[in-house]
Amino acid sequence: MIITNLLARALMMSTPLLYGSLAEVFAERSGMMVTAIEGIFLAGAWAGFVGAFQTGSLLIGFLSAMGAGLLVSILYAYICVNLKQHQIVTGTAINILVMGLVSFLHRVVFGVPLVPLTVQPLPIIRLPFLSEIPLLGPVIFSQNILTYIMFFLVPIGMYVLYKTSFGLTIRSTGENPEAVDVAGINVNRVRFLMVLVSGIMGGVAGAFYSIGYLGMFTTSIIGGRGWIAFAICFLGNWNPIGVFIGTLIFGLAEALAILMQSQGGSFLPNEIFIALPYILTIVLTISRKSFNVPAKLGIAYRKEN
Repeated sequence: MIITNLLARALMMSTPLLYGSLAEVFAERSGMMVTAIEGIFLAGAWAGFVGAFQTGSLLIGFLSAMGAGLLVSILYAYICVNLKQHQIVTGTAINILVMGLVSFLHRVVFGVPLVPLTVQPLPIIRLPFLSEIPLLGPVIFSQNILTYIMFFLVPIGMYVLYKTSFGLTIRSTGENPEAVDVAGINVNRVRFLMVLVSGIMGGVAGAFYSIGYLGMFTTSIIGGRGWIAFAICFLGNWNPIGVFIGTLIFGLAEALAILMQSQGGSFLPNEIFIALPYILTIVLTISRKSFNVPAKLGIAYRKEN
């Protein structure tokens, strides 16, 4: 029973990381390093909670989260794509801005509540017959709707990226934007679009924590998980399948950390288990020997006259 619960929780905790890291794959394949991902996650978590709490609808919550992630990504794309500013510096500044803005707006909207504000999170959907399969049923077929959608995102991502002309355009934009420009395709428009897609999916990922899993919001709810999704994109070698494997590993690490904290009585302090996913990020990054980095990743495109 413990193993089954651990694996089921691992799959659930993999879900938002997959949304965020897969979106990052598409953006970085076009040459855009979306370092504002932590802020996008946090904006999505807050807007999702506010939307769901005020209306009583989780659907409105997730639509609000998508809108918030989109707004943050528009700001990032405008500064980095249109104004050609440094992507890492811009992303870091936006992350700090979103943290302060969300803290302020949360106080404006809700004041200082005496009791924690909560919403009913996404329900678990047990698929008929399939959920009764020993081990696999409780782990794979007893999840929420976003986790089920996750299974379709990876093959869709592979198909779009490697089997369509649009996917070829995305990859070429990150490898050889000059050739894309010569072909008559607007490089900056492709990059802008990919950042917007990243913002929408990142907003959903952030909302997963507030209204898909916990049913509440705090300003520390994301706690660096946006950066973990960012790292998974690198560790997965900018490939949807690699990213899927990476999210499962990190989901298992986070689920294990939650399990160990809930069990108590360990000879190790709880802080060690809380830090486990982040320690794993550092270890895997250091141990990776080579990366197939897109040639123009992080480099603004300036059209030659």
